[in-house]
Amino acid sequence: MRGCTKEDVSYLDRRFSKKVRDNVHGNIYLDPLSLKFVDTEEFQRLRDLKQLGLTYMVYPGAVHSRFEHSLGVFSLAGEAVHRIKAQQGSELGIDNLDIQTVKLAGLLHDVGHGPFSHMFEHEFLHRISHGIKWRHEDMSVRMIDHIVDFHHIDIDAECLKKAKEMVIASTEHVSHRSVNEKHFLYDIVANGRNGIDVDKFDYIVRDSRACGLGCSFQIERLMDSMRVMGDEICYRDKDYLTIFKLFSSRADLHRTVYTHAKVKAIELMFVDSLIKADDYLQISSKIQDPAEFWKIDDSILKTIEVSHEQELKEARDLILRIRKRDLYQFCNEFSVPKDKLQHFKDITPQDIVCSQGNGDITLKEEDVAVCNVKIDLTRGRSNPLEK
Repeated sequence: MRGCTKEDVSYLDRRFSKKVRDNVHGNIYLDPLSLKFVDTEEFQRLRDLKQLGLTYMVYPGAVHSRFEHSLGVFSLAGEAVHRIKAQQGSELGIDNLDIQTVKLAGLLHDVGHGPFSHMFEHEFLHRISHGIKWRHEDMSVRMIDHIVDFHHIDIDAECLKKAKEMVIASTEHVSHRSVNEKHFLYDIVANGRNGIDVDKFDYIVRDSRACGLGCSFQIERLMDSMRVMGDEICYRDKDYLTIFKLFSSRADLHRTVYTHAKVKAIELMFVDSLIKADDYLQISSKIQDPAEFWKIDDSILKTIEVSHEQELKEARDLILRIRKRDLYQFCNEFSVPKDKLQHFKDITPQDIVCSQGNGDITLKEEDVAVCNVKIDLTRGRSNPLEK
């Protein structure tokens, strides 16, 4: 019996599933095929990737992992497709192959994520890769292939292909889908059309709870009302406010947690540390090979910190400064008015240095770090609720 099947297996038949207790969603049941992926060293690596990277140095409770988040998205993805099937299954032709595929996409969507959350690709690799574009979604697809090949996982080829397409469904690769039918299935895990997906459902609630913040967004309300119309997942008009809370809660997390001044200072320092350590540790040389990439996790920090190698001294000194709370100092911020955005480009350290007035201290470019942060409702200046 192959991994994905169209046999009529009841959702409630959990005799062959493994139960995991999650502190957000309660019991999560892993089916046999999903377990084959979970019980690999590549997926278990996610236990050693903190969901919010270095944020725990400011919010001590933010120590949850990509492993927990991936199980949560797996659970919500399964719940979403099952609810749609219960309401419209015969009309939409949803079968067990579809259900398994969506669940796998939810489980594996972050398996190619780098260490220290998005800092690794957006800050470290951006500065060191000299224009090479690298995204964790693309690495997730390559990692899925690596896991299947290396561990000889028996899985239906169509199931595997569609699961990988669902993982990158919110990127520009969206047009590369193999089929046009059941388009709505591609919007469950990573929604490129309007940004409403179970990935956000999970991390918004999970991150808010870990950081001790309140969250007014209600997952259950949206899960209960989703229906497919015109091959797209839709919601009742009276859930307009709930959907707005999804996007506003995400924006609030960016303002108060993800871009907190101290969090950004620590991230900038650690990026500088990684850059100084890269020649010796060869971190960036492993980003193209899944067989090597899965070995990189958050333990890099401790590796640098405890090393006695002279080649890592500068990197080690920066981490020591972080430990002693001798952080880069926050100087100032400027919020660009919405009506002026089109006239602003990303500010550089050179811009700051060139604009300084006469004084006793003259700053050089290497003295300044600039963070250009854009916080919106996922659609730039457009309102996602229009879709």
